[in-house]
Amino acid sequence: MRISVWDRGLDDSYLKLITQLGADAIDFGTDSCFPGVQEQGYPDFDELLKIKKKIHSWGLEINRVTLPNISEKFMSGQNESENELENTTKALRVFAEAGFPLARQRFAGDTFPQLMTRYQSIHRGGYKSRGESRYLTKGQPETPELQDLELWWERFCLVYQALVPIAEETGIKLAIHPSDVPNPDTPLGGIGFHRVIDFFPSRSVGYLYCCGTRSEVGGSAIVIDEINYYSRKGKIFMVHLRNVRGSLATAGGFEEVLLDDGGMNLFKILRHLDKVRFDGCINADHIPTLEGDRGSLSHGLSYSIGYIKALFAALAE
Repeated sequence: MRISVWDRGLDDSYLKLITQLGADAIDFGTDSCFPGVQEQGYPDFDELLKIKKKIHSWGLEINRVTLPNISEKFMSGQNESENELENTTKALRVFAEAGFPLARQRFAGDTFPQLMTRYQSIHRGGYKSRGESRYLTKGQPETPELQDLELWWERFCLVYQALVPIAEETGIKLAIHPSDVPNPDTPLGGIGFHRVIDFFPSRSVGYLYCCGTRSEVGGSAIVIDEINYYSRKGKIFMVHLRNVRGSLATAGGFEEVLLDDGGMNLFKILRHLDKVRFDGCINADHIPTLEGDRGSLSHGLSYSIGYIKALFAALAE
């Protein structure tokens, strides 16, 4: 297992910091990270090679990239949105040609934010993090009806039917992240999360498995069960290691916390990943804000990398 971190702009001071901390790779979490996306709809190949060269010069790799977003307009079947599908297929080919191993496709409408109220939660010593509560939401927010969800799935399949053959041809892998927040009827939060690999049983299709998001469904037992089940099928391509307190099932919400401060025993999680011989990247996702954090110079990042490296050392004993 290796450690990946977010790109955060790729200035030299940040690359120097994460190299000193012992990170192995970088994840690009948005499509706008890459020159060309805004201008032509997909990344410019030559600019990608420049980014790759800079990252390699620090002894780092690129682990995961993000394809151009698929908008609400496309997912609802509106006219004049088909160019989005063309752009994301072009992007996947460009990323594969540049030698990047893993890509995520984001889809509008995979969460129902109207169901939740987001707030800033405060924890030991005053560190701050994201909280989400269903009970703080007033009224009865509307959610998509069955025919809307069926259309969403139909449009999702249309995109993946175009992407999967390219992935199989070029060797790049497609990683699905679960809906966050994973309310029961969200397309990739309930049954739909498991549905993806049933509809697309390709070796090129798997999960960007988020421990925190899946724990939000109902606790750490779900995470351990899914790790054991999907890893043995070779379907977990990388892991977001995020700890939380509470879940939708037990508290109607949750709060994200530092890695040692939540409901999951992360050593136990990594031990299960080790048992199934997971060899991908671990990313300390959604790091809380600590005193003195500014820009890319994050005490939370330093703490998280150090904590994960300590877990790795404990596993090796």
